[in-house]
Amino acid sequence: MNQSNQATDRESLILRALWMLIFFFVWQLAELALLVVVVLQLVMRLVKGHPDSSLQAFGDSLSQYIAQIGRFATFNTERKPWPLSDWPTPRPADVELSNPVPPVPPVEPKDPQQGPTP
Repeated sequence: MNQSNQATDRESLILRALWMLIFFFVWQLAELALLVVVVLQLVMRLVKGHPDSSLQAFGDSLSQYIAQIGRFATFNTERKPWPLSDWPTPRPADVELSNPVPPVPPVEPKDPQQGPTP
């Protein structure tokens, strides 16, 4: 490798380290925002009986955003997170919120001619 390529690689690494430092602080703010969403969802569930769908969507996209920062910081991707790329799209929830009731076995009708069973 010649000195020109080494200098370019070094500048690229320094720039990446700068972005990583910036995204470290963004990560801290995003974690705080996620904590607020978690607490709000808990309150909504207690008060209304079900979570708020807009908070669900935002919480999912915020979680994905935090994961994007982690992937960038650990050199798993070269793609920089938002605002340098698109904000993650929320995915549909994959949990059942209501407890399913097991089916009741069918009751066989009694023959009226038999009378009561002992």
